[in-house]
Amino acid sequence: MFCPLLRTIIYNIFEIMMTVKEIRQKFLDFFESKDHKIVPSAPIVNQNDPTLMFMNSGMAQFKDYFLGNQIPSAARIADTQKCLRVSGKHNDLEDVGRDSYHQTMFEMLGNWSFGDYFKEEAIEWAWELLTEVYKMDKDRLYVTIFEGDEKDKVAADEEAFELWQKWVPKDRILRAGKKDNFWEMGAQGPCGPCSEIHIDIRSDEERAKLDGKELVNQDHPLVIEIWNLVFMQFNRLADGSLVPLAKKCIDTGMGLERVCMALQGKESNYDTDVFSPLIQLIEKESGKKYTGSYEKDADVDIAMRVIADHVRAVALVIADGCQPNNTGAGYVVRRVLRRAVRYYYSFLDIKAPFIYKLIPTLSASFAEVFPEVKAQEKMLMDTIKGEEASFLRTLERGLKLFAGLEVNNKEVTGKDAFLLFDTFGFPFDLTRLLAEEKGWTVDEKGFEAALVEQKKRSQKDAQKDVSDWVEILEDPTVEFVGYTEHKTTAKVIKYRKVVAKGKEQYQVVLNKTPFYAEAGGQVGDTGLLWFGDEKIPVIDTKKENNLIVHWVKQLPQQIEVEVVAEINRQKRALTEKNHSVAHLAHAALRQVLGTHVQQKGSFVSPDKMRFDFSHTSKMTEEQIREVEEIVNDKIRANISLVEQANVPIDEARESGAMMLFGEKYGESVRIITFEEGFSKELCGGCHVKSTGEIGWFKLVTETSIASGIRRIEALTGAAAVAYVQDEMAKLSEIRALLKNPKNLAKALQDLLDTNKKLTKELDKMAVLEAQMAKDQLKQSVVKIGGLHFLGTTTSIVSKDGLKQLSNGLSQEFDNLVLVLGGVNKGKALLTVAVDKNVVDNYNLKAGDIIKAVAKEIQGGGGGQPVYATAGGKNPEGLNQAIAAAKELIEAAV
Repeated sequence: MFCPLLRTIIYNIFEIMMTVKEIRQKFLDFFESKDHKIVPSAPIVNQNDPTLMFMNSGMAQFKDYFLGNQIPSAARIADTQKCLRVSGKHNDLEDVGRDSYHQTMFEMLGNWSFGDYFKEEAIEWAWELLTEVYKMDKDRLYVTIFEGDEKDKVAADEEAFELWQKWVPKDRILRAGKKDNFWEMGAQGPCGPCSEIHIDIRSDEERAKLDGKELVNQDHPLVIEIWNLVFMQFNRLADGSLVPLAKKCIDTGMGLERVCMALQGKESNYDTDVFSPLIQLIEKESGKKYTGSYEKDADVDIAMRVIADHVRAVALVIADGCQPNNTGAGYVVRRVLRRAVRYYYSFLDIKAPFIYKLIPTLSASFAEVFPEVKAQEKMLMDTIKGEEASFLRTLERGLKLFAGLEVNNKEVTGKDAFLLFDTFGFPFDLTRLLAEEKGWTVDEKGFEAALVEQKKRSQKDAQKDVSDWVEILEDPTVEFVGYTEHKTTAKVIKYRKVVAKGKEQYQVVLNKTPFYAEAGGQVGDTGLLWFGDEKIPVIDTKKENNLIVHWVKQLPQQIEVEVVAEINRQKRALTEKNHSVAHLAHAALRQVLGTHVQQKGSFVSPDKMRFDFSHTSKMTEEQIREVEEIVNDKIRANISLVEQANVPIDEARESGAMMLFGEKYGESVRIITFEEGFSKELCGGCHVKSTGEIGWFKLVTETSIASGIRRIEALTGAAAVAYVQDEMAKLSEIRALLKNPKNLAKALQDLLDTNKKLTKELDKMAVLEAQMAKDQLKQSVVKIGGLHFLGTTTSIVSKDGLKQLSNGLSQEFDNLVLVLGGVNKGKALLTVAVDKNVVDNYNLKAGDIIKAVAKEIQGGGGGQPVYATAGGKNPEGLNQAIAAAKELIEAAV
């Protein structure tokens, strides 16, 4: 057996080393030969499960199949799933770059059985693939099985132990506890014992010194888990207990990047062809060399690994339709991107946007498996470049703020470090790095305490206490009839209680419903559930995985009776108008701006339509007008809706129907067409029967929400008319104020020009007033020790005037401390200016002085060491404040 380095050399010489593309394809081909249906990856941003922000495993998209809430399209399935682990229980973010095998984004190769085969086949096929297809050395493989758990009352997995002995010697079958060999998706849900396969890729010399079984599950970088076979047979309930699933299932997950490391003879995922093209480009762009070091101080190497990993995560999340922002999934992608920027800023000496340059290389590597990256390459580059530029400006501001911190005993307080982090987005480790350069320390415990407090507040806000479902009907099938019916009779399948923020609500699932669950930007329906004569209002309708869940504040007295479900028809009708007009607006935008326009998000409610789209520049007034005219022409034409249901996805694609990146489409889809050749899109939402029902379209705002992403907001029907009427009323009011001029625009411009001219005159007068006051006030300057002090009231109260005055006096007196009081609109004002020499030599700071004396005017304020201001509601206290300031100065000298 060759050592890994020699094996790599030999593979390269004979050109037989498998590439990442070949490794991925061999997996899919193998399981296709075992009668598995190969399905595409679900979007990395989880859409319909409130318990999971991102897909963090291959099984996440199949959760409903395990629970029996939905029937799978095949009993056997295999795929490669793009996954992200940056938050929650499965969070690898802080390990990324520091070791050889953790990533934020990774591909999970997996095969599933939904009530079909179980342990025997899963184990046999896993061994066959690894040893016969991938040709892995059997002597380097170890397996682990579940040793049992008394608390959960689950016995040791002796069945798996017996099955593995057909392929693996007993001494290579290791037992492990719940932490390593019992897989759970979350606090509740499907789970079960698992059997992991580990590989030892150390050199023969190292293996001879110590058996690999001693290093399994010990976080050794070269003895790693590559495949997890989960025997999904339980459901974890809210009370922590386990109940058997209706059908035993198989869920496996194999990390593609780790398999590449093993098969390509590497000792790090980052040395495989998954990452090497990116790292080589980073080397070229930065001018620095990657050495592959994993020492703690190998900052350049760590930075390159972080960037190579993070650009993959960021690109795939944005490509799936999630723009960086300050909430939810958008905040996570922004945080990951900023982490990468901070690394190149700090360790690669790069001070300009850089990560966006990696996108073409990345899109080429994903072209066959995730084509959405290549299809949106320009948008991704624009978005990421804009985010980088914005954060680099934040870093510059943070550096200035850091320079202005008041530091005692050479320690930055935890409070200040958290303020920089939380308010200004300044990373803590950069604060620590800057502090070290100055010979300071940072109160890390204080920072962590503040961070923990913030997390507690966030968790408290988001915390939900969800009880287990109470099952009433065995058949979980839900029929949605809301496209054609507003009212129907049904029965309750199941219900459960949810407590959030102290409020008790309930979720009810019906076997038949006209209620549309929030999806595709369309808000969920509200309405009523009639249980006999008892009326239960539905306050919202949402999707959880593929369940349509009705949210109610209370349950009926009798729930096992026939229920009449009726939506709020007026709300639905208004929502339909705004949803249909979103389709028309999308088509009009593509016609006016170009076919590069793609939908990036939408929100349609009874009140308005909001539509986000890819476009790099602000729309002109002419373009806005043209979009409005096109849409209103289609409304006046009263075009009939053409709805095609259950169209095979390939047929829909060939028909030219618009498809949205980041949407999870099934094997059959619904096509909505408003005039062939104009608007044809895949959509599951609710629409008008003909465009004439919309009435009228008015585009009211057009703004930027991210680099390369624009947003329009619009109104329809009566709301659009009301908006225009309100705007006309405002216009009439302005005309009246300007004495009804014939040319309103010219009259308004004349008024603005006059105002500008008068403002300049006032500025000149303020300068003259300050000069005159200076000549008068300098007579009142007194000496206190080695300082000059002026404390008095003045009639000058404007900010510019006070600054002119303090600057003028400072030029005439060395070591000046200035305390000025004034009254403006009945409020007391205080200004303190301190010469920098006084700050350095006497430790007298304007901010400290103002805080100490502001109480005399019943107010507060603050500022910098050299200049500070305060306001208060007690003008009578100004003289006391000035006197108190003088006492402070006298005490200091």
